[in-house]
Amino acid sequence: MRLLLDECLPKRLKRAFVGFEVSTVPEMGWAGTKDGALLKLALEAGFDAFITVDTGIKHQQNLADVPLRIVALNAISNRLEDIEPLIPALLKKLPTLKVGVQRFPDREA
Repeated sequence: MRLLLDECLPKRLKRAFVGFEVSTVPEMGWAGTKDGALLKLALEAGFDAFITVDTGIKHQQNLADVPLRIVALNAISNRLEDIEPLIPALLKKLPTLKVGVQRFPDREA
């Protein structure tokens, strides 16, 4: 499964996704690209999922034409120490996620 990490996530988070092919938005040369265009680029490049902390992405984008798994990490901040503890459970859940935006974990902020 190919994963794309949003540029708002620490690049060191990449190492937590053991067993997955992971790229970051800056590595792809897409830094600064608006979300709508970014999601289309991710889809065209063959990514299976986009990981972000932008929990508002569902309301900011028309995702009807974007058959991509989008995981909005529900963390206190985008710092590595706040996000990394979520990853082991996410790794187990990723293969079963459906297309569309999923908050993870699914809890109120």
